[in-house]
Amino acid sequence: MAQQAYMTQTDNGGSDPEHRTSRLQRLIDALTRGWRDDRRIWRRGLVLAAFAVVLAVVMLAHAQIPNRIGNLGSLVETFLPWLGVFIPVLLLLALLRRSATALIATLLPAVVWLNLFGGLLTDKTTTGGELTVATHNVNAENPDPAGTAREVAASGADVLALEELKASAVPVYRDALRSTYRHHAVVGTVGLWSKYPLSDVEAVDIRLGWKRAMRATVSAPGGQVAVYVAHLPSVRVKLEAGFTARQRDKSADALGEAIAGEPLRNIVLLGDLNGTMNDRSLNAVTSQMRSTQGAVGSGFGFSWPAAFPMARIDQIMVKGAEPTSSWTLPQTPSDHLPIAARVKLTTEDS
Repeated sequence: MAQQAYMTQTDNGGSDPEHRTSRLQRLIDALTRGWRDDRRIWRRGLVLAAFAVVLAVVMLAHAQIPNRIGNLGSLVETFLPWLGVFIPVLLLLALLRRSATALIATLLPAVVWLNLFGGLLTDKTTTGGELTVATHNVNAENPDPAGTAREVAASGADVLALEELKASAVPVYRDALRSTYRHHAVVGTVGLWSKYPLSDVEAVDIRLGWKRAMRATVSAPGGQVAVYVAHLPSVRVKLEAGFTARQRDKSADALGEAIAGEPLRNIVLLGDLNGTMNDRSLNAVTSQMRSTQGAVGSGFGFSWPAAFPMARIDQIMVKGAEPTSSWTLPQTPSDHLPIAARVKLTTEDS
């Protein structure tokens, strides 16, 4: 009788592993039967497959997209990581269409995207570093400059750069940061606050006609550091003109020239460059410096717009120094997120 009861339990799908396996196999067979019996799976979805191939080519050869028409190349490069959003959409459509061709073609952009950006999905933070730096475009129309100053100072940064400083708000930032930073300098609409002495403060000509970039020497415990603070001109996307960035590009070239002539070994660039590291128009800067966001930390580190960050246009870059960690800071009343990094200074013996 007990044996009969046991057999009844297993026959009803109880805990028999072989029975569960057979049920799973029947489910898989039911889901795939339509694919196996449908000989059109290779002929359907050709348009989806073509779109997947084009998407892969755009990501793989983005540097070849010309800038002659509306700076189209720079526009694509600014939002290049977001092209990956199309990959799951293509995958879903391929499944709905029961197209084996489209499914296989979708692997192409997936592989290209992972090759370009997969490294940002892993945490590359390392230990060490003796200098913490931060930068924040505080927004000229910031309704709470004092609160913003206190929030970014709470990051523990040894050196803090602020951009888009309104002249009337400078005293507010100065007062709010005085207890944390003994040294500061403001040039035009950019400023630098430091726990360590500043010297050789000067404006950097980025060919604008007004001052939006500066340089200073920070005498940090690990040695002297040339710190550049820059706020490059804004870019616009217009239907009739495309991605208008000519003034930004000229300023980037001028900033790159200034950094190339810097005599100090350790160089840190902080600021709002109004462009991402993928944008070829910033090559004068990016070709000679390393972005802390790409070298260490994890994630894309998008900083703008703060409400829904879509691009990393605020940058911390180094030359000579080695980044060890990078992160974004909590949102302030500004339309940009503040970002921070920790760097290790190099010496003559390094």
